Amino acid sequence: MTNESDIAEIGETRPDPNALRGPDDHLNQEWIERLRAHLSAGEEHDVAEMMEPLHASDVGDVLEALEQDERVALVQMLGDKFDYLALTEVDDNVRSDLIEELPTEDVARGVATLDNDDAVYILEDMDADDREEILAQLPAFERLSLKRSLDFPEDSAGRRMQTDFIAIPPFWTVGQTIDYLRVEKDLPDEFFQLYVVDPGYRVLGTIPLDKFLRSKRQVRIENLMNHDVLTVDATEDQEEAARDFERYDLVEVGVVDENKRLVGVLTVDDIVDVIHEEATEDIKLLGGVAGDEELSDNVLSTVRSRAPWLVVNLITAMLASFVISLFNATIEQMVALAALMPIVASMGGNAGTQTMTVTVRALATRDLDRGRVRRLILREVTGGFLNGCIFAVLIGAITWLRYANPSLGMVIGLAMIINMIAAGSAGILIPLTLNRLKVDPAIASSVFVTTVTDVIGFFAFLGLAGLWFGLF
Repeated sequence: MTNESDIAEIGETRPDPNALRGPDDHLNQEWIERLRAHLSAGEEHDVAEMMEPLHASDVGDVLEALEQDERVALVQMLGDKFDYLALTEVDDNVRSDLIEELPTEDVARGVATLDNDDAVYILEDMDADDREEILAQLPAFERLSLKRSLDFPEDSAGRRMQTDFIAIPPFWTVGQTIDYLRVEKDLPDEFFQLYVVDPGYRVLGTIPLDKFLRSKRQVRIENLMNHDVLTVDATEDQEEAARDFERYDLVEVGVVDENKRLVGVLTVDDIVDVIHEEATEDIKLLGGVAGDEELSDNVLSTVRSRAPWLVVNLITAMLASFVISLFNATIEQMVALAALMPIVASMGGNAGTQTMTVTVRALATRDLDRGRVRRLILREVTGGFLNGCIFAVLIGAITWLRYANPSLGMVIGLAMIINMIAAGSAGILIPLTLNRLKVDPAIASSVFVTTVTDVIGFFAFLGLAGLWFGLF
């Protein structure tokens, strides 16, 4: 006889208790609880056995799922088996709290095993004193390399670059280069192209790895290299560098200093992280949330980051309320206006947000030139008018049927058209204006667009109603 639990199991796929993730790709809580039990009991072998097959990204997710004391215990139990690359996969707060609890020598030993760009990612958010203490325990060459990267501006290509790359002179042959790659031990673990440099390390050309491997041993490097060299400056913003990767379909690009000397390389895996980081920041800013807010932030820091824009929103809401107060007498004479006016403002706000989102994204990706701006303005204003007409007919008909008043339906329809045109105009002109004033449009646009659509929506509807029905 089949009971209810058997029936439930038929419709569900239960996660494998030995798997880190369930069918929905979320962490398997049964697996996490078993790890917690091993940590609590101090069973180092079992902990190591569970963690050993995990990728650094998965280890990062596990760290975020644990409590602070459990994270520390996990890292200490794993010892040299803990991959510090996992610290690049966690929220900033989780990483900083964990590093504070770990012995400095352990952190230094772990950082020393990482590529330069990953080590910089961990070190750059630390207090200067703690960072210097860790750097002091690293070998001289690695310490100088990391300090040089950390001297570049935050969020620059120099901060994201790897300092391990393969540079060869132009007079070598393919055979000499292959022999060099076979015997040299201090080479990057992964690379996609070779850099041809002069004695001053200025880039003369590049050779993609596939082209290099298909060439005969006697071919000279200078006859094989690409002379059209694309590089990025170490001080260039990481978002600009990411745009170069997107525009030219790059996998790797050289990074040069102010003297045009090759100092590192940017690879596509780093740029994917940059694109994700920048896109996430823009999405948060559009919602009035600090771009660096993390899920691990505490309540006080969350309140501090969100309160300023909520204050601005309160002020703009008071402006809309003031517009409504100008028509108190009008609303008192026709109560239906109070029920209908939020519809006009809400539709305008949503339409304005749609246009604003497209505009802010186009500004972020540098897709708007003078010609495209004109076309976009015309498109959005025309689209606002057509959408206004469509919804004017819908809301006008509904209002007519509900209140048995065709004139009221006509008034709200006209107000809808006016506000939708205003929404389309504000959604593009406000971000463009803020961008011209050097203010990030992702941060401030939404508040001002909503204010415009609320004020114009209320004013248009209540003003037209007062004139149409003689309520002034």
